[in-house]
Amino acid sequence: MTVAFETQSRRCDAFLHWALPRMGYAWPGFRRVRHQVCKRIGRRLQELHLADFEAYRRHLASNPSEWHVLDGFCWIPISRFARDWAVFECLGREVLPSLCEAAAARGSGRIECWSVGCARGEEPYTLAAVWEFIVAPSWPRLSISILATEIDRAQIDRANVGLFKESSLRETPPSWRDRMFEGAAGEYRVRPPFRETVRFVVQDVRQEVPATMFDLILCRNLALTYFDDSVRHQVMSRLIGSLRQGGALVIGARERLPADICGIAPWIEGIGIYQRTDTRQALRSAAA
Repeated sequence: MTVAFETQSRRCDAFLHWALPRMGYAWPGFRRVRHQVCKRIGRRLQELHLADFEAYRRHLASNPSEWHVLDGFCWIPISRFARDWAVFECLGREVLPSLCEAAAARGSGRIECWSVGCARGEEPYTLAAVWEFIVAPSWPRLSISILATEIDRAQIDRANVGLFKESSLRETPPSWRDRMFEGAAGEYRVRPPFRETVRFVVQDVRQEVPATMFDLILCRNLALTYFDDSVRHQVMSRLIGSLRQGGALVIGARERLPADICGIAPWIEGIGIYQRTDTRQALRSAAA
């Protein structure tokens, strides 16, 4: 049984090496999640009554719409509340106050934020808590608006419900738990004030971006991890083009921006926080 599993796993890996580049993905980003992707593909083979991955290749060749189905199997959300807490602490103590000062200077009463690839909502809900517990007391005349987008409708539906297992909360500051969640039977639901702060939308960042200029964009462990070089460049240029001058972009702490991306510079070294610096260069890059 173990030998059969290992053989099937190798065959799936070979299939992914073939299929991922054709969809604009990079194999290295999938090493940790390939087993989940392979499980999904395995179920699809059963649904289609296909014998193996070679048969699935032939099916893809004769049914181009199946590529969209396969693409959906490759989105494996991995998130939890307060993931990489140092990032959220810097946002609360330094970045958001700076953005508040800029908003007040231009006469705006609201900070516009976008969480890209929001999974079940852990990231945007954490951002809402950072605002409420750290920033808002010093800026009572300002409000925050958080748009959260994800390609998977099922994930968006779960995010709107805001119900989570305790394991998703393990990095949440203990002093926040009772104020942020309602607990019952081993599950925790985000309290209404935080759910009302976040608006969830189904959207594929590879295809479109919101028609809004943002003060803060979070795109962590998504574009720069899973997409190939061409798609990474396109997505990051669009994101930078959606930032206000002086706005902040947050990527994964271990991710790196493409070397030729313009219009942005490190804000806080080492944890993936950047600042929009040159409007003309960023717009030129986005249009390329």
